[in-house]
Amino acid sequence: MLPRHSFHRMLVLLLVAAAVGRAQGTAPSENVKYNWAFVARSGGTEHRTLGIVTKDTALKSGDQFKLYVNLAKKCYVYVIYKSSANAVTVLFPYGSEFYDTEYSLDKNYYIPKGRDWFTLDKSPGTETFYVLASSERLPALEKALVDYRQADASGKEAGALRVVNEIKETKKQFRTFSTLAERPISIAGNVRGETTKHLDPDRIDIATLASEVSANNFFSKTFTIDHK
Repeated sequence: MLPRHSFHRMLVLLLVAAAVGRAQGTAPSENVKYNWAFVARSGGTEHRTLGIVTKDTALKSGDQFKLYVNLAKKCYVYVIYKSSANAVTVLFPYGSEFYDTEYSLDKNYYIPKGRDWFTLDKSPGTETFYVLASSERLPALEKALVDYRQADASGKEAGALRVVNEIKETKKQFRTFSTLAERPISIAGNVRGETTKHLDPDRIDIATLASEVSANNFFSKTFTIDHK
């Protein structure tokens, strides 16, 4: 028979091992998964070129860009744009009620909607795009965005700063979670590459240029455009 203290020690070890096993068995894997594209269209109507924005890039006034999101799993994607004038715009979701009323998996969402593209104006500077994806909604970030939208002109600058700070705090909170994969999607048996010279810039469906992003609980990425 084991001494009492040895028995208690073994019991504790067994309980700890069981708890660890349960935690490992229920740990989420790839509970954030979506398809994504960020495409720029440069040049005049006679000589347009396409480029996939992967992180940082340089564009000129008059150049255009378009984004695409398709939710493969029930997760929450936020695309927030900060202009060179420090104005903040939520590009996705489309509205504050979107995840309550319009949420659909495996549906193509274009930013802007339909066949339209955003066009860079004549105000150069740094254009910043924050992409955050979470297995749960981000209420603090959503509140900061609502507060910014409702602020009067005198409060916009401070509101934009609060939004950016909340993005930083959210990323810090989830810094232990990592991206599992970010890879091109296979379309009709062919893996999409980043060569776009043979595509028609005026007729392209940017969904065909998408990458798949998968992560455990949280993903974030920041894109900057050097607007010249």
